[in-house]
Amino acid sequence: MDKAVLTCALNGVLTNPKQHPVPVTPAQMAASAREAYDAGASVMHVHFRMQQPDMGHLPSWEPQVAAEICAAIRNACPGVIINQTTGVIGPDVSGPVACLKAVRPEIAACNAGTLNYLKIKKDGTWAWPPMVFDNPVEKVQTMLDAMAETGAHPEFECFDVGIARSIDMYVQAGMCDHAHYNFVMGVASGMPADMRLLELLLDYKNPAAPWQATLIGRAEIWPVHQKAAELGGMLRTGLEDTFYLPDGERAPGNGALIAALAECARRAGRDVASPQEARAIMGLAP
Repeated sequence: MDKAVLTCALNGVLTNPKQHPVPVTPAQMAASAREAYDAGASVMHVHFRMQQPDMGHLPSWEPQVAAEICAAIRNACPGVIINQTTGVIGPDVSGPVACLKAVRPEIAACNAGTLNYLKIKKDGTWAWPPMVFDNPVEKVQTMLDAMAETGAHPEFECFDVGIARSIDMYVQAGMCDHAHYNFVMGVASGMPADMRLLELLLDYKNPAAPWQATLIGRAEIWPVHQKAAELGGMLRTGLEDTFYLPDGERAPGNGALIAALAECARRAGRDVASPQEARAIMGLAP
């Protein structure tokens, strides 16, 4: 079984840094990435935030902001692999494309299908107004073209089983020449973080393609991380996905979460991949 590639999802799209220990500035992103890197993460999945005072909970698609953040991470973590977010609602993808050109990440997340993005509160009201996270084929193709132009390896974000089954169709249709699956589990209106489902999903992917599971939730996600490690997947966690360690305690930062993820790999009999080894496993340029 391959060594385990660990990805740290550093901050996410909207988490408020006044409420949670998510990094925002280039210096904060670099410091948090270094903690995760020292704990075993070879890949940093990054979202860019507005840098103005009291605006750090909002996303930014300013290419200069993206470039400064990724330069700081690369300087802090020798050989690290950058995985850039590209997700936007609506047809205008000019912001993510501009950031791809500024950053030239090794990997870019490609949201591979449309999802009703919903969450309900205990009192029966919506946690936010129901929205459609729209990713029609034309939008996916535009993002894949930008990734090909900038040399970014597409990581297909699969929020539901039908989306996962679409990836081979994208390859067969000539939209891209390889597949890299990310099974996103735990979004309330998407796939649940359920190890039984995780095992089934492997029957619906290209057998030769690398895969990982993104697990969103609290302490209940950690047995599913363990199962992903045992099934041979790449592993991901970070403050984008959870604030909780396996024992239910709140995580002080990304380093502690990655340290716990590395233990999942070791319990499965797998060593943690270095950045160089991770590049080979994912078919990235040295």
